[in-house]
Amino acid sequence: MNESNRQKKVAQIIHEDFAELFRKEASDSKQTFLISVSDVKVTPDLSIAKIYLSIFPPEFRAAIMREILINKSHYRNFIGQKMGKQVRIIPELNFYLDTTLDDVEKIERELKGEGDNPIL
Repeated sequence: MNESNRQKKVAQIIHEDFAELFRKEASDSKQTFLISVSDVKVTPDLSIAKIYLSIFPPEFRAAIMREILINKSHYRNFIGQKMGKQVRIIPELNFYLDTTLDDVEKIERELKGEGDNPIL
């Protein structure tokens, strides 16, 4: 099923706004970490936005995801202020940890024979 132009537009707005917000939060923090928005998917009725995040270094992932989930209503208010004029309802936000880059790195290590299954 193809995404509508409206879904793509809403997803793009959410993607850009959260990328900027997380960049700012990371730079304001005393810790050194990076949160990037790797993808945003919006349901056809625009009621739910699934936001996929890559978080580095990996040891901060659990704490950062917990913090994001605790502050979900804050983030929904933030996005509501940003896109309130463009949509009737502000989507519910669901955040997911994107480990795609970890998987790619693991596969590359395996292919080089450096992983758990060295090539004989």
